[in-house]
Formats: sequence, C-alpha cells, structure tokens
Amino acid sequence: MQSREPNMASCMRSLFSDHSRYVESFRRFLNNSTEHQCMQEFMDKKLPGIIARIGETKAEIKILSIGGGAGEIDLQILSKVQAQYPGICISNEVVEPSAEQIVKYKERVANTSNMENVKFAWHKETSSEYQKRMLEEEPQKWDFIHMIQMLYYVKDIPATLRFFHGLLAANAKILIILVSGTSGWDKLWKKYGSRLPRDDLCQYVTSSDLTQILDGLGIKYECYDLLSTMDITDCFTDGNENGDLLWDFLTETCNFSKTAPPDLRAEIMKDLQEPEFSVKKEGKVLFNNNLSFIVVEA
Repeated sequence: MQSREPNMASCMRSLFSDHSRYVESFRRFLNNSTEHQCMQEFMDKKLPGIIARIGETKAEIKILSIGGGAGEIDLQILSKVQAQYPGICISNEVVEPSAEQIVKYKERVANTSNMENVKFAWHKETSSEYQKRMLEEEPQKWDFIHMIQMLYYVKDIPATLRFFHGLLAANAKILIILVSGTSGWDKLWKKYGSRLPRDDLCQYVTSSDLTQILDGLGIKYECYDLLSTMDITDCFTDGNENGDLLWDFLTETCNFSKTAPPDLRAEIMKDLQEPEFSVKKEGKVLFNNNLSFIVVEA
C-alpha cells in the first residue's frame, strides 16, 4: 500500500472533493470497462460453488453487503443464493454511505421480480461507522458477507478484516473484490501516487497487499484473478469529454486534464500506452483493469 505525499506543485484536487463529478466519472468508467461483465462472469461460474454450503441446516440466510452501491452486483449475488436455496428466507442488509446510491438500490429492488423471500435493510453509513455501532450492540453472525471494490475507502484494513471475519457463522464466507496486483492500477499508483492529490478518504490497495494482510492475520482464503479492461482511447483526444472524465477516474483527480502540470500529464499519457499498463487492439487502447476475487473462510 502506498501512502501519498501531499502535492504542493499545482492546484490539483482530489476527485472525492466533488461528489457529482466522482459519480459521473465512475459511471463513465463502468460504461467503458468490462468491470461488471467480469463480475457477472465470476458470479455465474464460481459463486455457486462458493455458496454451496453457506445455508446448510439454516432456516434463514443472512447476507451483509458492505458498500453495496446501487445494488447491481448485490442482486446478482442474491439470485445465485436463491437458486441454491429455493424458497428459503434471506435477510439482506446493506451498509452504504451514499444516500444517492441507496435510492437507486431501492428502485432496482422495486423493479426486480422474485424478491418476495428477501428482506432488505439499508444503513446509510460507512463500514467503520457500522463497526462502531456493532461494538455498542450485540453483533449478529452472517452467512455471507461481501465487500466489492470498497476496501480502498477503509482506514485500517487489517482491523476491518479481523472484525468482519469475527462475524462469520458456521460455513460462512466473505467475498472481497479488488483490483489485482497484476493490473495497470498497481503500476499507476506505485509510479505516480505521490504526485497526485492526496485524499484521506481513499488508499491505494490491490489484491497483493490484501493477501499479505490476510497471511499476516492467519486467515484462510482463496484468490481468483479475472481479466478485465477499460477502454481509455478517448483519453488521447484533447478536449474529449468522455476522455476527461476517464482521466479523472484514472488519477482520482478533479479536472485532471485542465489542472495537472503538463509534464505529469504527458508522462502518464505516454506510460498508459506501454504494455505493462495497456494493450492496443483494433485501434483502441485497453487499460489493464484485472480484478481479484478473494474468498475468505470462517
């Protein structure tokens, strides 16, 4: 994990300082990447085997979604659990700090059929606020916990993993999805992290860091890597709106194209076309967005 030095050299500011721009750049990232298709492939091919025993001898299956966002992937997970355990009651609790995302999640549930046997509860809070609240209450045990693309926003990752691992019931599992240590993100963060705006909200962490942490905690896990790409071709056209928003997402910088020192922008632009970051295919530049799926056992 890289810690970041504050950047004094320019007026660049963190993308997280402008919530609506962050949301829009994230939307562009999803539209230009195979992120969700990659997750869907994992849910179709691997998840059924992973959840095969989580509900054994249980009258109700309890699922906890940490950072569930707008629920796209959560509902895929629920459908796999329903297929594995037809008719069983499922309690699905969601911890998500963005009110905007919770509204979208609720709309998605309202427009999805076959959810009669699922009870939903949403908590507008961060994972650390949830942890704090649970320490004051009697924490319940869960059969499946998932943390999808959210560990970047946690200050103390080892303590978070220890806490949620402690909430697992018999045969339960945690699914963590993060960018892979083999991805372009890993190279980008290691090389340029110290020159991009610092933000307390977010840290650079990949599956390589995470597996080291889990080894240190003595927690058993399995790790699967899946290929994913992000089409960054528009980033190489000056003044392209889509490209500008993708630049913001790549660098976690608000209006990177307009506020970054020209030498930094030119350097990253050159690197993003190199083979360790991207592949060139049919006139497109495809950034390596490989994902790791880490399954933690009780």
